[in-house]
Amino acid sequence: MDDKRLASPRSGHGWTRVDDYVAALARRRTSRRAWQERPRTQPESPRFLLSTLPFLALLGALLVLSLAIFVIAWPGNQPRPDRKQLAEQERGYAPKGWFQEAEKQFH
Repeated sequence: MDDKRLASPRSGHGWTRVDDYVAALARRRTSRRAWQERPRTQPESPRFLLSTLPFLALLGALLVLSLAIFVIAWPGNQPRPDRKQLAEQERGYAPKGWFQEAEKQFH
């Protein structure tokens, strides 16, 4: 290999000080910790009471609520208005003789 490309050793910074040894041991310890198996934060199998049951209860409540809204909103449950009420509510319609009846009420 080319000797010029190799890094020259640093003078005065060998393994002669205690701080160098402590720093190397700390680096080695942290690298060892990184490879250690960490304890699991989640169980290996899902717990029914903690994960699935609340979801199913919420889903069931929403289903019951939507069915109740559907049944209440169905048009067959409402009473049909009478034709007389429809005629009275219709714009531009007045039964015959309404003006005479109104005149009697005012006199």
